[in-house]
Parts: sequence; structure tokens; C-alpha cells
Amino acid sequence: MSLTDTETTTAERAEGVLSAIDVDTHVVESEAVWAHFDDSTNIPRPFLVEAHDPRTGVRRTRWVIDGKLVPKPEGRGSQAVATPPIAGFETGDAGDVFWSWRSMEDVQGRMGDSKSRGVARQIVFPTVFLADLTSDPTVQVALARAYNRFMAERWEASKGAFSWVVVPPLRDLERSLEELEFGRSHGAVGVLFHGIEIDRSLGEPYFDPVYRCAEELDLSICIHTGPGSPTMLDLQDSRYTRNFGHNRVLPLIGFHDLVFSGVPERFPSLRFGFLEASASWVPFLLHFLRRASRRSGRDPKFYGPEMFREYRIYVACEADEDLPYLGECIGWDNILIGSDYGHTDQSAELDIVQKLQNRDDLDEEASRRILVSNPRRFYGLHSN
Repeated sequence: MSLTDTETTTAERAEGVLSAIDVDTHVVESEAVWAHFDDSTNIPRPFLVEAHDPRTGVRRTRWVIDGKLVPKPEGRGSQAVATPPIAGFETGDAGDVFWSWRSMEDVQGRMGDSKSRGVARQIVFPTVFLADLTSDPTVQVALARAYNRFMAERWEASKGAFSWVVVPPLRDLERSLEELEFGRSHGAVGVLFHGIEIDRSLGEPYFDPVYRCAEELDLSICIHTGPGSPTMLDLQDSRYTRNFGHNRVLPLIGFHDLVFSGVPERFPSLRFGFLEASASWVPFLLHFLRRASRRSGRDPKFYGPEMFREYRIYVACEADEDLPYLGECIGWDNILIGSDYGHTDQSAELDIVQKLQNRDDLDEEASRRILVSNPRRFYGLHSN
């Protein structure tokens, strides 16, 4: 196996497995998030209701946000979003990950559990904000503002033990820039995006002010799975499609549109990452782009490791994918991995460090790049 830029720092070698960075973990929002809601706006705070699934009879909580249930029940337009447990009925624990860790009530306990799994730092994403919550810009600003201040409070309480990704209210670009500034000064290292945002392509100039601000602040653009397109969501019926069409496919569309539109060329130091969509789709899209290059005049050979390096694009893999093949397609300097800590869906794999180290088709250097060096570079984290 050949690697490019194979040297690691002395600090990385000294830290061993405990230097690993989990690039994709989640907080499951509790009512504590909305304690930061600005009530002077006269916008109703989100609140929880207990609901029974009409098909299965399963009890669970749902948020009421802007007059709508989140997640919407199973069927057309439904979302798969974790919510708090029902008091006295369920614990909210996910296996051996306690609810107090999932909700970040007990940050020190969560970080201790993470370190026991060989991870030194988690990057924390939201849960409810993986869905498109409202079409009202004022409501979106209020929701994002509350969440970002909750995460800033948790970061400060932890004395910077983790890093997090800021939620921008992208229906209001001016307020989005304010939230990026706030997040950067309170421990944020990235900006949450979906593969399609408010039914707009990520290649549209509409988002350029956010990209420019993120570049200036050294924040990474984090394109995560999630139903970010209301139109795509309404087209899907979860009884037949599960979360595939409106959730897992969106980052692929975002990848194509960013590359095709040349966004990384317009912002030459901005980093882009694709999280929780696996990485096995990359060869398909590279093949598509190579064939399309016949008309654009671009050298087809560009669509490979060279592109990922020059465009500063990183892709998070899963531990059971064909990593030697993906390393040839993407390059070993641009592959990441995350555990989805806090969630219980198909992407969850808590022991990513052990899983990678147990593979007999990866050498130590490849594992270290995926677990340590590449996440540091993508998120702009610097070793002491």
C-alpha cells in the first residue's frame, strides 16, 4: 500500500491510540437546549409531546416546532430523528451510552467514555437540526441561536474537552454570519450543511457569503446526511424508502454540485467534508465526472486523489468498507471516520479505533492518518 505524505508528528506517535479524533458524534437535544431560547421574539419555544405510532403503537416523544411534529410520523415526508426519552417509561440510554452522555448533560462522563474507546476528542453535531425544521427565517434564526448557545455553554463547562459544529440559519444569511462568528469564538470548528439546503444547490452563489466567512474564520464546511430539502422529503415515503432518498443521497448531490460548480476554486483555503454518507459512492461519482469531463476539457485524471487534495475535500468512511480501494480513489490524506456516537441508527459504530486497528488490510500508518492526521487537518485542529 502506498501513502502520500506519510510522516506523522512526534506528538501523534507519542499519543498512540488516544490521539484519535472522532469526526462525527451527536448530541440528542433535550429541553435544556431551549432554555437558551430568546423569548422576546414571541416565537413559541419547541416543546415535547408524547405520541403513539398509529401503525406500531410504540410510544415516543416528538418535538412541536413551528406548529409541526418533529419527527413527522412514518409515511410520506417522515424523518428519522432521535428525541428525549419518556420520563418513567424509558431511560434514553443507547446500549452502554447513557442518556446523560447523549444529551451532554454529563460532558465529563461522555468524554471519559470516549477516551476509554481510544478517542481523545469528539466533534459534536446536532440531531434535530439534521432535519429542515421550518420555512420561516425568523423561527430558524431563533432555533439555531438557542442551539449554538447551548453548545457554547457545554463547551465552556467542559473547558474545551470537545469541539462542535455550528448550525447556521441559512434562510437569513446576515444572521448566519453572526452565528459563525459566535461559534468560532466558542469552540466550533465547522459549519453544518446538508447536501441540498432549503432546496438550493450548494453550488449556488447564494451561499458564497457563508463560504467566504467560514474560510476567513478557518471553519470547515461539514456536509452531513439529513433531510435538508423539503421537496425531496415530501417525495419520499419511509415505508418503502426508509431514509435513503431524502437523507443518504443528498451528500452525493452536494459533492457533485460543489465540484461541478468549482466552489473549492473560488474559496482556495476552504475545507469541505462529507459525513455519515459512507464513502463507497465516491468511485461512482468520479466515473461520472470523468465522462462529463469530455465536454468540459478537464483532464479526466484530475478526478481522483489530485482533486481531493487540491479541492480540500474529505470523506468519512465506515469501518467495513473496501478501504484499500477507496484509498486509491480518494487518497490516504483525505479519508476520515466517525462513530455516530449518540445515535443508534445504521451508521453507529462506537469502537471505530479498534475496528480499524483489527483490519489486516490496513497498516498502522493508514489507520493513523484516518484516525488522527486527517481529522486534525480537516477541522483545523493543531497539536501542542
